[in-house]
Amino acid sequence: MGGTSVSEEGKDEGSPKVALKKQIGLMSGCAIIVGNIIGSGIFVSPKGVLENASSLGVAIIVWLATGGITAIGALCYAELGVTIPKSGGDYAYVNDIFGGLAGFLRLWIAVLVIYPTNQAVIALTFSNYILQPLFPSCLPPETGLRLLAAACLLLLTWVNCFSVQWATRVQDVFTAGKLLALGLIISMGVVQICKGHYYWLEPAHAFETFRDYDVGLIALSFLQGSFAYGGWNFLNYVTEELVEPHRNLPRAIYISIPLVTFVYVFANIAYVTAMSPRELLASKAVAVTFGERLLGVMSWIMPISVALSTFGGVNGSLFTSSRLFFAGAREGHLPRLLAMIHVKRCTPIPALAFTLISTLLMLCTSDIYTLINYVGFINYLFYGVTVAGQIVLRIKQPNMHRPIKVSLVWPVIYLLFWAFLMIFSLYSEPLVCGMGLAIMMTGAPVYFLGVHWEKKPQCFDRALGKITHLCQKLGFVVYPVTEEESLDKQGPGEEDGEVEKSINS
Repeated sequence: MGGTSVSEEGKDEGSPKVALKKQIGLMSGCAIIVGNIIGSGIFVSPKGVLENASSLGVAIIVWLATGGITAIGALCYAELGVTIPKSGGDYAYVNDIFGGLAGFLRLWIAVLVIYPTNQAVIALTFSNYILQPLFPSCLPPETGLRLLAAACLLLLTWVNCFSVQWATRVQDVFTAGKLLALGLIISMGVVQICKGHYYWLEPAHAFETFRDYDVGLIALSFLQGSFAYGGWNFLNYVTEELVEPHRNLPRAIYISIPLVTFVYVFANIAYVTAMSPRELLASKAVAVTFGERLLGVMSWIMPISVALSTFGGVNGSLFTSSRLFFAGAREGHLPRLLAMIHVKRCTPIPALAFTLISTLLMLCTSDIYTLINYVGFINYLFYGVTVAGQIVLRIKQPNMHRPIKVSLVWPVIYLLFWAFLMIFSLYSEPLVCGMGLAIMMTGAPVYFLGVHWEKKPQCFDRALGKITHLCQKLGFVVYPVTEEESLDKQGPGEEDGEVEKSINS
């Protein structure tokens, strides 16, 4: 996690040298991946894959196949993560390989829509399951849902600002909690099978269709499955803060992706030991229905499990998205203030505050889910662009030091699957994909005016500098030195030195 270190030479110059520290171990790395992939979906509505697969058997195959493809993509990202050891994930890789405009467009769509909307939806799901027992016969009031979601976001942002260790412990605990809840579901499924309740798992019935197979719908099932594994690349956002990334990044992937695939497959198997595929499709919260049928008076465990899962999901998303904004600001693609970290707390407070504000604004809108549909295509588009960048980098810089080097067969396989999904998405949802592309391209003029245009009016620079200086004093934050600067024993720049002196005074 982000941290600070005060070097002796920094002390000699009268101002501290602040830099990121490597504090994420293997366990926390796995918690980041697992905690961000497994949200509320597997508890609430895993029916997207089943509905389009047309049978349980095909749905299970889809879950397995998309888990395998996700693992391949994660391995490609592992090579990129240690070859370009920067925080920021695919934004950092696209920015380095394809240039500033491509990197900025990736950052733009993430800042504008993807992370604020995802965090708002997860927080709303959390508040819905917390309030549901208080309103057994009706839906909770919309205002109450949004206020509780805002309180959840404020609390977790404060935790992330106060202490990196607290944030990682929250992630570890709640990831363990959701895995225990899913372990309970899987265990009950095993008990059901031992009792003979495996009718829908017999091959003759597993492939019994509730509507005719359709190639287009099966492709859509793969697309839904791929989205369900979203979050597998989040550890790459904090590569600089990962202890021994050349070892722990691939290890976290080897552990996390198979674990998530196992959980997804066997949770779906467990569900059909207590209900038919049609009943699963009809349920609004399948884990709750499952609990009501098998747990009796203990059925309250399931809604609590969903709430805990989403609470941990909000924490993980806040942590990783703030690091993305931090990396973008350090590259000059966002205001420089967002690349600053607290001198004592060891946390990127400005980036966390920015993430919080953008998410709270999303809570005020009524079109959150529509926005997610528009940009989901773009998010997946950049996965493919990033993996393609791995091949480009191999061609342009074949002798570059690569602590991890995977066979080029894997990125080719991933890109073939990715191209299939992209082409199908454009064919089946041209308006939605077109709107996503249009939202992304609004970032082009912003890039040329805000980043590419270097000779801005002096009054603009002075005003921005004063605002930044004021926020630094209020937040007690400074611009960190990079690892290379620390190794070269370079002192802080004149501007940072002046700011630090003014803060300390």
